[in-house]
Amino acid sequence: KRAVEQNLRMSLLRIRERELRFYTDNCAAIGTQAALIASFAWYGLIMVVIPEQSNTTLKTAYLCMSTTAMGLELVAVVNSTLCSMLGPGLALRGPDGSMHKAVDELMEEYRLIFFFFAVGLIAFNLATMLFGWLQFMWPVGAGMSVVCSIFYYLVYFYFVKIYQRLKVPPSLMITGRFDTDTAVYETTITAADLRRVNSEHAAGQTAGQRWNEYMHPATYARNELAATHGPE
Repeated sequence: KRAVEQNLRMSLLRIRERELRFYTDNCAAIGTQAALIASFAWYGLIMVVIPEQSNTTLKTAYLCMSTTAMGLELVAVVNSTLCSMLGPGLALRGPDGSMHKAVDELMEEYRLIFFFFAVGLIAFNLATMLFGWLQFMWPVGAGMSVVCSIFYYLVYFYFVKIYQRLKVPPSLMITGRFDTDTAVYETTITAADLRRVNSEHAAGQTAGQRWNEYMHPATYARNELAATHGPE
């Protein structure tokens, strides 16, 4: 019996290791893109020549949006670098249970990193629209704003579409934790069921619950499992 239990723990630990690599790779990918956008925003601050006769409000808004974009993307870069370095280090060299702590912390941190990246991207897009109004006559600026708005809407539309189709509901989330309720391992679900469950789950949430689920997925999932299958 002890041998079977030990083999199970080793198998779950290998799953946990894959989770660690998954979140580490996510952090690295976001950090790379954030660094690229931060460099674009920096270029917009130091290399763009703003006409002196430009509207003061537009100049202030453009510079503030560019600075905000650069700052948020730099926060994402620093956080993603630290997570990619320190997360695996904690899992490898920490005491017993460090693998679980590293994965759970990375699960939350990478979502916060993505939040900074997304807000910085929005600020960068607003700076791009303001640039058109700042440098050109109003017909050109209006045309740029319309075209940019269309593409920004498409980005938002496909982000929500893909996220809702591939998001795993908290009640169905499976991890490699040793203390995970074994009942969820017997769960099977099709793509249509996944979309239905996600829709029903989102419809029953408040804005605060959605934010809590996004920022603290591990804790939220454990609470959902406890409510669905009872306490461990």
